[in-house]
Amino acid sequence: MNNSFFSQLNNEESFYSLLEDIESCKVGFFSVGLYPASLAYNCAMHSESNNILLAPRPGRDLLGAFSKDVLSNMENKIIEKVEGMGNYFFEGKSKTNTLEDLLLKCKIVILASNSNHIQNDIRYAIELRKSLNRENVVLACLVGSFCFDDEDEKPYILCDQYPDLAFFTGFHRHGALRNPKDSFTANFCHPDSLTALIGARILNQLSPNIQVSPGVHNIECQYIKSIKNISSIFAGFATNFHAEKPGMLPTINTVLLTQCLDQAATVSLKVRKENKFQSVNFSLKELGYGEDIIIAKENLGNKYVESADYTFSQLNAVKADVLGSMSLPIEGNPTRNFQAGQVLSDMLLRLKRCPNDVGEFISWCEKFSLGQGGLEGLKSLIYWPKIYREFNIKNNNCSMINLIYLCFNAKTEEKKVIYEVLINSDAITNFCQESVKPNLCLELNYKLQGIDIFDNKKLFYEKLKPNSNKINFDKKLYEKLSSKKNPNYIKAINIINKYFTN
Repeated sequence: MNNSFFSQLNNEESFYSLLEDIESCKVGFFSVGLYPASLAYNCAMHSESNNILLAPRPGRDLLGAFSKDVLSNMENKIIEKVEGMGNYFFEGKSKTNTLEDLLLKCKIVILASNSNHIQNDIRYAIELRKSLNRENVVLACLVGSFCFDDEDEKPYILCDQYPDLAFFTGFHRHGALRNPKDSFTANFCHPDSLTALIGARILNQLSPNIQVSPGVHNIECQYIKSIKNISSIFAGFATNFHAEKPGMLPTINTVLLTQCLDQAATVSLKVRKENKFQSVNFSLKELGYGEDIIIAKENLGNKYVESADYTFSQLNAVKADVLGSMSLPIEGNPTRNFQAGQVLSDMLLRLKRCPNDVGEFISWCEKFSLGQGGLEGLKSLIYWPKIYREFNIKNNNCSMINLIYLCFNAKTEEKKVIYEVLINSDAITNFCQESVKPNLCLELNYKLQGIDIFDNKKLFYEKLKPNSNKINFDKKLYEKLSSKKNPNYIKAINIINKYFTN
């Protein structure tokens, strides 16, 4: 899929024409859910020029995502401006915008549907754009979830399947977007740096309260947004269940954020070998990155090899999205995935056990008006083992997600251990500390065997001696210090290692 503003950069006339008209360039949002409608409301509040066009999915109302209570608190004149973004007059009659209208009138069209529709929407948009001879309209998405191949039953990132697809992301609470005093940051990511730079400029002028910066890491950012939705469930649980222990929450949220970035860095190293940036017209520093490349290396057999690419981590709006999604707001509601974590907390408090399965959890969520269709994190969590294998994620980079997954899917006896870790503040913080270490870590490796290396001085000393590849320790001693004496957080790591073996 070709997806840029220019078919050939050497066409000066088209280049100059776009830059001269950039302030009047329109952005279309197809499939108007809660986020696009809230964004449009923000722009209607703060901008005189209506450079947003909206096209609801057929059969949906333009403002149908808002509840009656929310609509009743909106200003009528702003609602009228938003409605004007979704309609036009033709032969004296009001018509609702369609995807075709957006492609004919806009320079950027953002497919705003979630994982229920996005795969069909992108295919349709590509075909329609070609038939309309509008292939210089840039297509983008903002879906934050994994897609699944029905035939191969494999998860994938949409931007990985369509490497030129732009990705628009940032942290925006839907209610806060209607707050006239609040402001937000976002990133417009496209692997072509010129498309990213111009696209960000077009989006940045939609509202003075929304600051958009360019980026080239569309695949990595979509992975982060998809995986952070699972992390938000864990954050919602911890914030609610351990509300009286605020000292532990920064530890949990830091590990959740770090593991989101670590996973995306592993994915980045892999996907960028196949999906290289097509044409970097600028140094990444000219786009706002601090460094052009940030590569991690690890020591394998006394040789350092590249293990991860963290260049994308300099996109602050992306990290703000993760942190904001895992935080309880001062006013208004947290994200829906965070709310699902709060429901999980209520379950554990009342039932004194982990859920029997995901189905029981979904039924609880529905009692709190959280339908499964809007919980992208829960959808991804259900398929987590396949995501884990497909992207070759290491356990120390996803231990928190592994723990919450097994809360639903481990065996009954194993769930008792998981439950004890989740409800106990020192157990969960110890889990945070230990589970981020690789199994090759000296101390953790022996802890998993039921041995404290500091209590066995001879074993520790022998391990440090040169050319000592194998350590022979007393088998009776090992059995005596077996995992039965291990604390629950070590037992939980052992359980995770049994289910997840990358």
